[in-house]
Amino acid sequence: MRNALLAFLAALSFGGAASAEVVDKGSYGFRLKYTAKVAASPEKVFRAIGEIDRWWSPAHTYSGQASNLSMPLAANACYCEALPGGGGVRHGVVELVIPNKQVRVAAALGPLQDEGVGAAWAFDLKPNAGGTEVVMTYNVAGARDFVTTLAPAADGVMGEGFRRFARYVETGKPE
Repeated sequence: MRNALLAFLAALSFGGAASAEVVDKGSYGFRLKYTAKVAASPEKVFRAIGEIDRWWSPAHTYSGQASNLSMPLAANACYCEALPGGGGVRHGVVELVIPNKQVRVAAALGPLQDEGVGAAWAFDLKPNAGGTEVVMTYNVAGARDFVTTLAPAADGVMGEGFRRFARYVETGKPE
């Protein structure tokens, strides 16, 4: 819960109202939810989701370079990272694309891949006076106890990602 509070306080540094919360957690997994109102059209926000190489933190990549990430906004597209020497990582697969409304990616990120869990990362967009309300969720389920080990770290990474995304949408820069 402390990480969710810190994510919320840091989220206040960009334009609109924002919130972050651990919606649910238990031995089966966890659910994270982040909400912000951004001063941009749903079309601009939608396009920015696919520009993950411009807003995701390089600290949370295998290569150390966010520019190696790609995520075309098309069903069955790879959310992938190119690695030096011709290697790569498939972080996830785009499952749902409703232009200007919703994107969902099956993505057990980072150390979650080692745990054999399932995860859904979703962006929901709704027009709002003067901009767009963005709700980002990350839901992880599996047969391990994530509450005391990986849930707080995932909350920190995803909260940082959401803050960077919202700033990128509004300013063109994630920081």
